[in-house]
Amino acid sequence: MIRKYCLIFLTSLISLASLAQSDLVIQGTSPALYLQHSVAAKETWYSLGRMYNIPPKELVAYNNTSMDKPLEIGQLIKAPLTGANFSQNGVKAADEAFIPLYHIIQEKEWLYRISVNHNKVPVEQLEKWNNISKDQAKPGMKLIVGYLKVKQANASWATTVSRVPGEETPKAVLPPKQDPPVKKASEPVVTGTASSAETRRTEPQTNKTTTQETSKTVPQEPGKTATTQGRTATGTSAGGYFRSQYEASGKSVSGVAGIFKSASGWGDGKYYALMKDVPVGSIIKINFPSTNKEVYAKVLGELPDMKESAGLTLRISDAAAGQLGAGSNKFSVSVMY
Repeated sequence: MIRKYCLIFLTSLISLASLAQSDLVIQGTSPALYLQHSVAAKETWYSLGRMYNIPPKELVAYNNTSMDKPLEIGQLIKAPLTGANFSQNGVKAADEAFIPLYHIIQEKEWLYRISVNHNKVPVEQLEKWNNISKDQAKPGMKLIVGYLKVKQANASWATTVSRVPGEETPKAVLPPKQDPPVKKASEPVVTGTASSAETRRTEPQTNKTTTQETSKTVPQEPGKTATTQGRTATGTSAGGYFRSQYEASGKSVSGVAGIFKSASGWGDGKYYALMKDVPVGSIIKINFPSTNKEVYAKVLGELPDMKESAGLTLRISDAAAGQLGAGSNKFSVSVMY
């Protein structure tokens, strides 16, 4: 019996790891939106139900089949997007996390048409999620059009972040000791540690002329450096690349920051953070009272729900910590957003 439950648990983890390693593209149009899944070895209706946050019987009915009929490797299954597992208003339960869902822009397709075909999500919301304006939407671009809601119990295997087209942003932050995603020719794998935990992610190599944001240059202050965990961060003028995008709302919090390793920020000033209860894509201002330095970081997703996060308010990239002059893995900061 114990062996049986262990097998079920491992099968679920394999499925969730697979989910974290690929962008999810929405199929269909309103009101019949769905995700398409290719069945892998050892997957069952129950493991697919956990993956897409759908009762197995509802998943079976949507595919006009029976639970008595075994799944076959490579079989295409449709996972419906409903109010229970799909969010476009930022609302989720306390035990749920978000995974971004995408639409690939077609020729002569404008944001208004994409909005209509995806539950009339406001165009302004599409612009905010993807950090673009209407005239920057181009054919072939992957556009976030909503979020899959999964249980927090699964989120540790698929801690997700928004991916802004044209920006070097990781697709997923995986949990400690999880094998890194399969390396693609254009996606080098970056490995590192955050406190005592190991954080792995992939950073796509994208065309840096895709958006206006990537065409900017980050001014440098010659001779000014800061070190953290054995690396050196070139001092970036005025707190980093994202300063110009910061919009204060009057909210602030003080707490303890941790660190995760990132290839970004050391030369380009692009600093990132993981923080709960702050919308993905938000720009936050982080002040380190010990040095009175501050940086501006983009929120990639929620703080991973793991024991190493206990007592932390947020995690920031090691380049950001270096710019602040932080000399330890945990340090007190004040955050404004």
